[in-house]
Parts: sequence; C-alpha cells; structure tokens
Amino acid sequence: RSVNIVAFGNERDGFSEDSQQPSLIWSYLRRSALISQIDSSLSASHVGNPVFTEYQACVFGNVRLVVHDCPVWDIFASDWYTSCRLIGGADIIVIKYSVNDKTSFQQLKDSYVPMVKKALNHRSVPVVISAIGARKNGVPCTCPLCTSDRRSCVTTSEGVQIAKELGATYLELHSLNDFYIQKYFGGVLEYFMIQSLNQKSSEKMKKRKKIQKGHRIQPPQLEQPEKMPILKGEASHYNTDLHNLLCGCQCADVAFYPEDLSTVVEAHKVILCSVSTLFMLLFGVKSPADIPDASIVQMAQSLFTVEAGAASHPAPHGAPPCVLPVRVVVKDSVFYSCLPDILHFIYSGTFQCEQLEEDIKKKLKDTEKTEQVLEKVKCILKTPGKLNPVKDCRSHHIKQLYSTSLRLFFNTPVLADVIFKIQGATVPAHRAVLVARCEVMAAMFNGNYLEANSALVPVYGVSKDTFLSFLEYLYTDSCCPASILQAMSLLICAEMYQVMRLQHICELYIITQLQSMPSRELASTSLSIVSLLKKAKFHNSDCLSMWLLHFIATNYLIFSQKPEFQELSVEERNFVEVHRWPSNLYLKQLADYRNYIHSQKCRCKVM
Repeated sequence: RSVNIVAFGNERDGFSEDSQQPSLIWSYLRRSALISQIDSSLSASHVGNPVFTEYQACVFGNVRLVVHDCPVWDIFASDWYTSCRLIGGADIIVIKYSVNDKTSFQQLKDSYVPMVKKALNHRSVPVVISAIGARKNGVPCTCPLCTSDRRSCVTTSEGVQIAKELGATYLELHSLNDFYIQKYFGGVLEYFMIQSLNQKSSEKMKKRKKIQKGHRIQPPQLEQPEKMPILKGEASHYNTDLHNLLCGCQCADVAFYPEDLSTVVEAHKVILCSVSTLFMLLFGVKSPADIPDASIVQMAQSLFTVEAGAASHPAPHGAPPCVLPVRVVVKDSVFYSCLPDILHFIYSGTFQCEQLEEDIKKKLKDTEKTEQVLEKVKCILKTPGKLNPVKDCRSHHIKQLYSTSLRLFFNTPVLADVIFKIQGATVPAHRAVLVARCEVMAAMFNGNYLEANSALVPVYGVSKDTFLSFLEYLYTDSCCPASILQAMSLLICAEMYQVMRLQHICELYIITQLQSMPSRELASTSLSIVSLLKKAKFHNSDCLSMWLLHFIATNYLIFSQKPEFQELSVEERNFVEVHRWPSNLYLKQLADYRNYIHSQKCRCKVM
C-alpha cells in the first residue's frame, strides 16, 4: 500500500534572509512521529536547476509514502507532461505560498490555479492550501475583513477565495514550529492519507470480488422459448358480400317497376329497410305515426305505389315460393331510370357520393334533373334526428351503417322469410342476409335442396346459443364470445358453414385468452388444452392446432403434470418433447449448478 503526495509552491518569500529555512514538507517528515525511514533525492530538468525533490518514507508502520516537493511553478510552463503525470498520480495535493510574497501569490492565482484545475480534470483529489508565515506589518492578521496589509501581504480572504475555486482545505501556518507542523498541518494531512488508504482498500476489495466472480461457476443461461406461429386476421368483406347480393339477384323479394311495367329492378326488403326509414314505411315495418318527419311520408306517397299480390306479373328471380314478392311502382320515370345506380350506391355500404352524382349526370345529361334525383335520394336515406347519409357520407358512422342497421333485424320476425328450428326453439332469419354472407347457405337456399322450398329449416350439431352467435356475425360482421369454450363451439359452427373469417376470429380470441392467462391460473384451470387441440385438428383449424402444440411445449412443466398430457398422440408427444421449454439440457445444467452451490455452502460450514 502507498500514498502519493505532490506539493507545489515556495513557502519562503523573496526577501527572506534565512535561505536555509527548512521546507514545509521536510519539516513535517522530520518531526512527525508517524514517519520513518526517510529517503530523499533531487530531480532536475536541466543541470543545476532542481525541478522537484522526491521523498520516500514509511507512514503508519508499513505504508509507503512518496512525496514530490516542487518548489517552483515553472514545471507547468517547462514540462506540462511531467506536471500532469504528477497530479494524475497524486492522492493528496499541497499548494503552499508565503503570505509576504504578494507577487508570487498573484502569479499563482492568475496563471497556475487554472492549470491545476485543468490537470485535475474533475478528479476528486483532496487539495490542501497552506498560507505560511507571519505577516510583517505587525500583528499577524487572521481577520478576513482586515485590509491594513493588503498592499504588501496576502490576506486571509484572498487565500480562502483560491481554496473555494479548487474545493480545497485552507490552512494558515504562522510558523513552522511543532504546533503548526504536527498538530495543525500534520493532522489534516494524516486525515486525508487515511481517507485515501480506505478508498484504495475498498476499490481493491471490489476488484478482487469481481475477479472471484469471474472465476466462479455461473448459473446456466435460460434461453427464450421458441416463437409461436403468428395468426393473421382476415380482412372484412361485409360490404362486398351485400353488393354481390344485388348483382346476383339471389332471394330478391321486391321488384321495382315503371308505370308502364316495361322493365323490372330487383332488390331486398331487409337491406332497403336497414338504411331507410322511408322503405320501412313502404313495406309496413313502420306506420306513418311512427315517423315524425312529414317530408319522408310525403316522399313515399308521391314517389312509390306498393301493389302486393299481383299474380299477372312474374315473381322476381330467386324468390322462394313461400314468400310473396312485393311489387313497387315508381311514379317518377327519371328517378326510375337512375334506380339501378341508386341501389348500387345503397348496397355498396361505403356510400360513394361523388360516384353516384357522376353516374347520374352521365345518364341524365341534365344538371337540374340530376339535382332533383339527388334530393330525393337524400330524403330516402334521411333518418330523423341523425346524420344525413348523403351529405356526410364519408364519416365512419356511415361506413359502418350496415353493421349497426342490420342488427335491428337480427333474431326478429320482422320481414323474416325463414325460420330455423334448433333444440326445440325457433330462430327467425332473412334469406337475403344468409345467402349474401354464407356460401353454404347460398347453395342450400338456391339449389335442389329441401331447404330451398321450405320456410322451416332444422339445424343439428350446434347449440342454440352458438347458432345465434353465428347468425349475429352474419348480420353485424362482429362477434364477442363469452369464454374460450364458447369460442371453440362458434369455431366449429363456422367450419360447418365454411365461414372462414369467423373461424379466424375465434382462433385469435382463443389464443389471446390463453396468452393472457397467468401460469398459476393455467396450472389450476379445469380447461383441457389437449381437448381444444384435438377439436382444432378435427375441424381443420391447422393454425390453432399448431399454436396449441407450441403452447403446451412452452409450458411443459405445467402440462406435463396434468393427466390430460397422457392423451397426446405419439406424434404430438414427440413434437412437444423436441420443442419443450425449458429444455432437458438446461434442467440438467441447473441441477449441476445447484449441487455445486450446495457443496460450496457445506464446505464453508465445515471450515
């Protein structure tokens, strides 16, 4: 162990007659009872010009003390590298000056204190500033407010100011006697030496612990589990389905005719009523008393005439025999000529206003007539107390109009033309919505099947609640299962009717719920993940079945303790063992590490 001290400055004033007066450092080393085995040597940058004196001694019995005493400040100007090296290796810095040499002090203050600060470079090295000598103007001045000797001597306040700049300890030594050297200066210096030794011991202990930690056996590193397959959602084709319903004219139950009955335009009552109060009035869903806006009632009476039950005219294409078509005569020939464009506008679901206006202008080639037709469209689509669909057609509310409006007709007998019988209960529905949204039902109601000509259709293999959730998705393009088991039942129903997007939604719901389940709940739940896996495989849900296999492998320590784990097939078990987390190798390494730690603890107890 060692302590390095660097001292700068000359404690003798320029007019001192005693040139043989010992230096502050030498006086301390010679008089201190803690110092022994003193050795000194001179070092010079040029022959005959000593730069510093190096003292080596022992302090506190066995601590090596190295002191570099630099009496002149020229070392900073002549050898900046040496001065920086001395300060860089110093544990304590001592700056000394004579209180009777104002010129040297001013040079110290203006030139060398900034250099010392630069050489320290923000290092936290203790600095001791020693003002040496008795002021020669009479009684030694120790009062910071005294200015009587400011012209020829260095005042206390000036020394204190330099100490503040360097963050140093300030001492005034009026003489180099035993009191000032041993008890005053020596006491401060020895305090800093002890602090330096304690700091070095602490750093050495930290370094030793770090080295020991580097050589110690480290615990095994647990790798992250394999990434599970990512399921991507399918984009909605809700609006496209309904628009294709109009283009295909399937299950049309209303026909629009001009007054001369020369042509026909087919549509669907449930779709028209879902977006228009006027069509609700026209097809008897609402009465005039239910509609507070008189303009809607007037428009319905002036623009349309409903003639139901006319046998002389053929039924619309695709209408089932059990449903009588509704014939609507359009009194305005100009409006009727634009009716196909208006229906495409309604069925598109996005309400492309500019496109509708452009199509009508192109067909009529008359600005005034175009404005009249557009005004009638606005009145038809106007909902009392709500936004004007045509005026505000770009809003999110309007773009989602079908999913909210068709909900009004979900599980209600209003305009229903088919009834499902399931578990002893009946569920009303609308063929147009079912055919548009489900290809299996489109084939069932339009093909050579019994259901095509029957108003009552039995349903087997699913529960009533599950089938209602399935129908709700067809009507609204959304579903919200109450549990993982309900989502699996809905997935099975979606697979039965080949509604792939609903199947993907159920898969994502199951995955999200299982991922958010804490390990403790997963260990205690009665839900059988293996059973979900087998159902997913049986119903061709390949993505979900693969994800569940990875889920079981990732939570191997939980599932391997459950009885259901034995129900896995040989192929599934092999997959889980290969992809298990944590791996067998990690568990073996962990057991070896624990045995090593246990053996080290036992050895320490014996010693």
